Amino acid sequence: MSLSPVRYGRSPAWRAMTVLAPFATVAALHIGPAVTWLPGLRRGVLPGLAGTGHPRHVALTFDDGPDPASTPHFLDALDGLGVRATFFLLGESVVRHPALTRAIAERGHELAVHGWRHDRPWLPRPARDRAEVVRAARVVGEVSGSRPRWYRPPYGILTSGRWAAARTAGLRPVLWTAWGRDWTADASPASVRAVIGTELRGGGTLLLHDSDRTSAPGCWRAALGALPDVVLGLREAGLSVGPLAEHGTGVRRGAPR
Repeated sequence: MSLSPVRYGRSPAWRAMTVLAPFATVAALHIGPAVTWLPGLRRGVLPGLAGTGHPRHVALTFDDGPDPASTPHFLDALDGLGVRATFFLLGESVVRHPALTRAIAERGHELAVHGWRHDRPWLPRPARDRAEVVRAARVVGEVSGSRPRWYRPPYGILTSGRWAAARTAGLRPVLWTAWGRDWTADASPASVRAVIGTELRGGGTLLLHDSDRTSAPGCWRAALGALPDVVLGLREAGLSVGPLAEHGTGVRRGAPR
């Protein structure tokens, strides 16, 4: 008597894994670069992305503008302090407020790209990322009359699509080494100063927000209230404060400028 071989089919779980594996690979490739959001990792491994520059300089940067309700207050405060900064702008807000965008540039500040809108990049969409970052870079350049150099994605989340989009647009991604946690409802000038005091050192890039459009209403007042003491404190420590263009990002720490 001969026995027919027994054929065992794959289990439902195995079949599901087979179907989902390509999608999991795509998702991993898409979101993998976002690990650079981790401050310790980027400071140690990718100092240029972290915004590490000359050790006697601090780069002052603002995200989420331009916003007519708040940005002018920051421009006045910076004028009073004699400080220039880098403003990472949203393309859709630039189109909505071109006069304010020009005013930021005319008052001596550096303009950079924060994307077209402030959205989260959980789903892969490389074509849309490329189109929106290129569009944002174009409108910032057209309105201000100066081609932007820097790109900081919303939430600081760099996906593979956003990396590629920045390269296509001729932009250099840069995040930050310290922030003021100024986007929360309970932020205050004192809390912003305290957080910055524990995180910021010479050579660092500081992230603040000149708008509450994507955060708690009115929270921009915490950053604005903290700004004079932060700048004066850095100067008392022997540090200069200015935009990324003057920061020497990518220069070896300790090297002459």
